[in-house]
Amino acid sequence: MTHNNALLWTADNNVDNNVTCNLCAHRCKIAPDKHGRCAVRINKNGVLRTRVYGNVIARNVDPIEKKPLYHFLPASETFSVATAGCNFKCSFCQNHGISQAAEFTGYVDDVDNDVDDNNDGGDDIYGGTAMSPKDIVDAALRYGCPSVSFTYTEPTVFFEYAVDTAEAAKAAGLKTVFVSNGFMTAECLQTAAPYLDACNIDLKSFSEEFYKKLCGARLSPVLDSLRAIKEAGIWLEVTTLLIGGLNDSDDELTDIARFIADDLGVDTPWHVSGFYPRYRMSNVPPTGAASIERACKIGSAAGLRYVYGGNVNIFQDTNCPNCGASAIRRRGYRTDAAGLTAAGACGTCGGKISGVFQKTPKS
Repeated sequence: MTHNNALLWTADNNVDNNVTCNLCAHRCKIAPDKHGRCAVRINKNGVLRTRVYGNVIARNVDPIEKKPLYHFLPASETFSVATAGCNFKCSFCQNHGISQAAEFTGYVDDVDNDVDDNNDGGDDIYGGTAMSPKDIVDAALRYGCPSVSFTYTEPTVFFEYAVDTAEAAKAAGLKTVFVSNGFMTAECLQTAAPYLDACNIDLKSFSEEFYKKLCGARLSPVLDSLRAIKEAGIWLEVTTLLIGGLNDSDDELTDIARFIADDLGVDTPWHVSGFYPRYRMSNVPPTGAASIERACKIGSAAGLRYVYGGNVNIFQDTNCPNCGASAIRRRGYRTDAAGLTAAGACGTCGGKISGVFQKTPKS
């Protein structure tokens, strides 16, 4: 088992024992006994270590549609796991209690606490449940889930654990999913790609200023990751959380839709979700259904074949782009794929519906 030694870092070859983390696009330069921006990777005596390997802070059996993935094993359940930590600092984070756990526990500065209660070689400062990669795979099989999802927080920051688990999942015949902000490096994606079947990537805005001010990050690496994921042949869906007055103008939504259509392909599903007041933006009003509907229409006008209102009961069904019949019907997380053939075609006209619809991999 991989323990707490990190992957994808380089020594800076200086007497100060500084290192550079090459896991995400921040490429943090980290001095001894200091963390990267994610607060879960620490330089110990010139060696980069992860503090969250094997420590599951959240685990659930979820509908795959909750990721959201609408064209990947529809109407199935996925075993979802996360550790603490994130490389973004989104003011509007919906899962800030676990993604920003360092802020709430105070452990970010506790560099001397390396207690290994889980006996897995990790550092248990954020608590959680001890689960080996095999434990996760066994749980997924026990619950009848055809996939494992790395979600809730940012899987890039628990990369070593996610890759070990994904490798074990693939060996057991399960599919694997990243739900990510897309801020990974090319090296990170190249390492993970052989073990990944699907990704949902948040494209939070089409503005560098938005990413800088509200997320503590940059837009351009996310766009690079989206292109690379598509090129790698990993099934890709994109989500944009609309926040009134910040990323929901007609111009910006048109830019996002055109990027998806031109760079990722018109068959790439786009989920447009509504913001609810959270974290440091608890005073910002929730997004109304009219804004979601407007965004969906903009996506369709840009040529996208599959556009969905993420958490409102509009634009939920998957309609055949050839004849318009409903191939997959959805009401909340209740999914009826009776209009879809086993081969992923429209049951009415036989037209192709893009996606991954086979619940078990071919032998």
